[in-house]
Amino acid sequence: MTTMRLQRALARAGVRSRRAAETLIEEGRVRVNGRVATLGSSADPETDRITVDGKPLRPAASAWIALNKPVGCVVSRHDAEGRATVFQLVPSVPGLTYVGRLDVMTGGLLLLTTDGTLVHRLTHPRYEVEKTYRVRVHGRSAAEIRTSLARPVLVDGRAVAMQRPTVRPVDGGSTDVQLVLTEGRNRIVRRLCEVLGLKVERLTRISHGPVQLGRLAPGAWRYLTPREIAALQALRD
Repeated sequence: MTTMRLQRALARAGVRSRRAAETLIEEGRVRVNGRVATLGSSADPETDRITVDGKPLRPAASAWIALNKPVGCVVSRHDAEGRATVFQLVPSVPGLTYVGRLDVMTGGLLLLTTDGTLVHRLTHPRYEVEKTYRVRVHGRSAAEIRTSLARPVLVDGRAVAMQRPTVRPVDGGSTDVQLVLTEGRNRIVRRLCEVLGLKVERLTRISHGPVQLGRLAPGAWRYLTPREIAALQALRD
């Protein structure tokens, strides 16, 4: 069950934008389980009967998209500074939302879906869904980085939930580090690097749960395969 604000449920179903949905509610044209809704109403689209002008709300068609988010692109529907957003790169699908943010200077795999319940399952820290990042850094030797990552790394007094770090020196004095995290604190990879005294040159997310970035080019997108969707849905259990 996923209870949400009613205007959000209407927008996700493609009825109207969230602001226009608020107008429908204010005009008394929306009912939840037979009762006229108010602007503060919440509902679960999967279990509650929502009607607009007497017609049942139809859930948005299910969609799952993998995008290779380019550096400089914003994970938002609109940007006050006029920067490109991820929604300009993918098909216009009613109810589509992103699964966890990537900051503007981070590229790589971003999942987008209409499945709000599974968004919560994939992003809430208690479910410990693995996300893999590749970060190129400089400032310390590969040996020093490897030693530091062998111990818990504290950010804001709490150890980063991290598994299987790998460290590999590359040409030019930089180091490639691959991190598997089971948490999603804001800018956590960059903050971890800051704690270790490392300067980030490039940061890319290469997997989210069972979905891999693979050879998808920056700015390109694809629909998830049935096997990938089944693997994600299995995380509900």
